[in-house]
Amino acid sequence: MRLERVWLISRSGSQAAHRQAKRCAEDLAAQGVHVVVASSGLARNPFPGLLATEAELPDLALVLGGDGTVLGAARHLAPLDVPILSFNVGGHLGFLTHDRRLLRLSTDALKSEEESLWDRLRQERYALERRMMLQAHIDRGDGVDGSEIAHLALNDFYFRPCLDEVSPTCVLELEIDGEVVDQYRGDGLIIATPTGSTGYAMAAGGPILHPGIEAIVVNPICPMSLSSRAVVVPPRAQLSVWPLGETSRRVKLWKDGAHATVLEPGDRALVERSPHPALQVLLEQSPSYYRTLTHKLHWAGSLTAIEPSHN
Repeated sequence: MRLERVWLISRSGSQAAHRQAKRCAEDLAAQGVHVVVASSGLARNPFPGLLATEAELPDLALVLGGDGTVLGAARHLAPLDVPILSFNVGGHLGFLTHDRRLLRLSTDALKSEEESLWDRLRQERYALERRMMLQAHIDRGDGVDGSEIAHLALNDFYFRPCLDEVSPTCVLELEIDGEVVDQYRGDGLIIATPTGSTGYAMAAGGPILHPGIEAIVVNPICPMSLSSRAVVVPPRAQLSVWPLGETSRRVKLWKDGAHATVLEPGDRALVERSPHPALQVLLEQSPSYYRTLTHKLHWAGSLTAIEPSHN
């Protein structure tokens, strides 16, 4: 990998991430790399400014934070084919991030007699994984096409009631490939990727999908009907979601936990697979998704200290 321009994106509000970003920036600058440092969070989005002011795209986006920081970077950088390398610094679960111990700077490499992260990247000792993303277009029913930009999500889109002063439920009609499938009455609806299946969709009782599978999870949130269940549909399916009911029953569309837009009855959200996957740099020699699940979700907690059985 060529390392001439690097964007360092740290989690906003995390002192640990900011300190690590400063160390990385100094290490890269000493090697003649052009480095841009910015912080990212729900209340701070650096990417429109970076894309407007920087003359060239980076060779690599190095993300220091948790999954939320990675999701924000992926939504903006995936359409531009910028690879993302992330480390869990100041984050929480970190399904999408590497252990920070793999972030070896040049000074660390000299002490341990191991190669630095930068040398490893230049020697192309890594893998590039493509993670499926979703996109959503909004049809306001006014006959104007493309009135809104496409919204992107690496984890999920979800629809939730907009107003807090009324009953926090909504009615959403789902159409898949032109066929009406169900009307969901409840707290909302989640449409997730395999990457997002371990997020909000899992908390709402949905299935866990291996990221090597390309599919879309449709999962109702606290439905008022026992017959409303999560379904998994092919990746090329086109899903349309309409809010139903009175005009006051507006619905918010969220993308990866960030606000996207507001839908009113009569509006339609068309959700489908994005043509742009997120490019993730993998450093581990033999990555195991199941080991990640066991560690992050604390599966078989009483068995982790002993040898696995031979059965």
